[in-house]
Amino acid sequence: MSAAAGAALVSAAPATNAPARSAPPWPSAPLTRAQCLDLALTWNGTLRKGRQDIAESHGVALQQRSVLMPRLATTGAYNRIDEGKIERVAFNPSAPPVAFANNQNWNVALTASQPLFAGGKLRSAARASRLTVQAALANYQALVASTLLDVRVAYDDTLLASEQIRVQEASLQLLERELTDTRRRFDAGTVPRFNVLRAEVEVANAKPRLIRARNALRNARNNLAVQLGFDIPPGTDEDIPLSPADTLAAVRSEVPLPDAIVRALGQRPELAALRATRGLRGEDVIQARADRYPQLSAVAGYGWQSRVFNRDLTADLNGWNAGAQLSWNVWDFGLTQGKIDAAVARRERAEIDVGDTQRRIELEVRTAHSNHSEAMDVLDSQARVIEQAEEALRLANARAEAGAGTQLDVLSAQTALTEARTTYTVALRDLSVARARLDRAMGEGVSLAMPK
Repeated sequence: MSAAAGAALVSAAPATNAPARSAPPWPSAPLTRAQCLDLALTWNGTLRKGRQDIAESHGVALQQRSVLMPRLATTGAYNRIDEGKIERVAFNPSAPPVAFANNQNWNVALTASQPLFAGGKLRSAARASRLTVQAALANYQALVASTLLDVRVAYDDTLLASEQIRVQEASLQLLERELTDTRRRFDAGTVPRFNVLRAEVEVANAKPRLIRARNALRNARNNLAVQLGFDIPPGTDEDIPLSPADTLAAVRSEVPLPDAIVRALGQRPELAALRATRGLRGEDVIQARADRYPQLSAVAGYGWQSRVFNRDLTADLNGWNAGAQLSWNVWDFGLTQGKIDAAVARRERAEIDVGDTQRRIELEVRTAHSNHSEAMDVLDSQARVIEQAEEALRLANARAEAGAGTQLDVLSAQTALTEARTTYTVALRDLSVARARLDRAMGEGVSLAMPK
């Protein structure tokens, strides 16, 4: 694992509370790659939303576990009846009629219930609760890995753009020096006007390349700022004050391809998420089949109510009750079987997803490993090219000064040196990005603790 990837390790479950600030303070100094990765872990907008998904999964898991737990409920009611609706009966002509209800009544009850048997649904709910959190954490881990890859690539793009500006500035300086020398020789009458025009054209052609390199740096800085969650200060012009502190360096990976594939299949969070999802779909089948069985719960409670034949509302009756409640859908015209069939199909699809993703991950590792090897070979091929191009330019200038060479030789040597420097910096960037993509393909650089 690279030092930058190691600095980005995430341990334990991610915090679900959003930071008090909406964005990090603007940096007052150039940022290292490790600092950028740390900033992204805290402030990147995608990861901040991902942490809310973790919080949501905990809420879902709590709902799933709740079916196992006892429930306590209270009810209450008050009712007032028009006297005209109360029936009265006179049992003796000499006695007043008797009312068989009060014009006011109330009741309060406190009831506790505990599920006892649900055809396997209760234990399945407990397992599903754990799998829900595992799947959410694995999905967040995959989100972290992808985000850190984006940050590493954006940082390398910024470094490349900075290096390209230096290369183009050096190229322009060489061409301007050649133009100055050519004009001096023209004034001395040793070269024709054509040489001056040719040198002026080369200088003019070099300026757009420098302009494009500076624009590429502006765009790279803007992209990096977004990845890190920065709010660009008001009034900032096109060139935002965000600079990298590191330089492009050749950091190689020596992991053999078979080992890389083994690591990927064991570490990739996408596989962990799909395996947890497969487990959840299996629990869905169990819970769907549980509807074929009776549901049994124990019930107990205590209640208070007003008396029926006493109009004094403070006179009450109270007492406890206990029992069991059994329900069983004996026939539902295929409703339960339909749920089972749908759950089985979802479980089989989840199984297919796991196998298909394993093959795609292996392909991703093979591609990333091959691209990394290519980047190393290209960089090795450019190891001494810059030295050779510099020596060729020196000899071309010496030959031109001695009258044994031509201006075309000098301009060609200068062009070759610029191309060599450009190719070398691009090769450094490509190797760094290839290493980052290989780390991502192998599942390196991020670690989250999964609940047991």
